[in-house]
Amino acid sequence: MNRRRLAEENPDRLYTVTGGRAQADDDGLDLVALIVAEDEPVPGMQSEHAAILRLCRDHPMAVVELASRLRMPVGVVKILLLDLRDTGRVTVRHPSSATAPARRADQETLKQVLLGLEKL
Repeated sequence: MNRRRLAEENPDRLYTVTGGRAQADDDGLDLVALIVAEDEPVPGMQSEHAAILRLCRDHPMAVVELASRLRMPVGVVKILLLDLRDTGRVTVRHPSSATAPARRADQETLKQVLLGLEKL
């Protein structure tokens, strides 16, 4: 049974996964923040924590992508990520703003981007 189905059929499961926490207080995690694993999973670790470490082992992954791959609500994944961040097992890379001066986007480039998005 996949995790999404498990969460839909048994909402108590998400309560257990987060240790009863309903939301991450002042989490500071943007949906596009990149998560980098700093450690390997260890025996006895909560399976969801271990899954996050495995997913972020080879390359950073955005919070929203982790939620999608784990098939869990973003709020639950944020709580799990904060657990891992607080123990030093992951680091969070926040998206940075461009340092280049603002310039107007080329109209042709914008059209090509729009066409590419429509094809998705």
